[in-house]
Amino acid sequence: MTDSTPSTDAENLADLTDEQWKQRLTPAEYRVLRQAGTEAPFTGEYTDTTTVGVYRCRACDAELFRSEQKFESHCGWPSFFSPLAGDTIIEVEDNSLGMRRVEVLCANCKSHLGHVFAGEGYDTPTDLRYCINSISLKLEPADQRPLP
Repeated sequence: MTDSTPSTDAENLADLTDEQWKQRLTPAEYRVLRQAGTEAPFTGEYTDTTTVGVYRCRACDAELFRSEQKFESHCGWPSFFSPLAGDTIIEVEDNSLGMRRVEVLCANCKSHLGHVFAGEGYDTPTDLRYCINSISLKLEPADQRPLP
């Protein structure tokens, strides 16, 4: 993000114009987060990371996923079997590109994160794969989290 102090006020974020989002995000972040783009596979900074911590929305800083729910799917993007809490994301049917998929959005700012796939046979507790663009996330390592 180009702005170092992101707002987490959902009402404020809902009122942002495309131009304001373009000022807050880099062009690559804007393309994925606000235009539902996809980063190239195996290029994202979090695809293979095993750092313990919390993954936040790059656009608004909302907590989305924990490293404990991340697994190696070898699909080219970070994969999680469950979001941090059900109300942190929104799932929307996506019939673009001639297929049925389920898009994953940040519940706080409505930014595009990726897609969720079910029934692929991964050895996870949910049999879900939240396939999330690295550029949609920022990792807060556990050893750098502020104390409560």
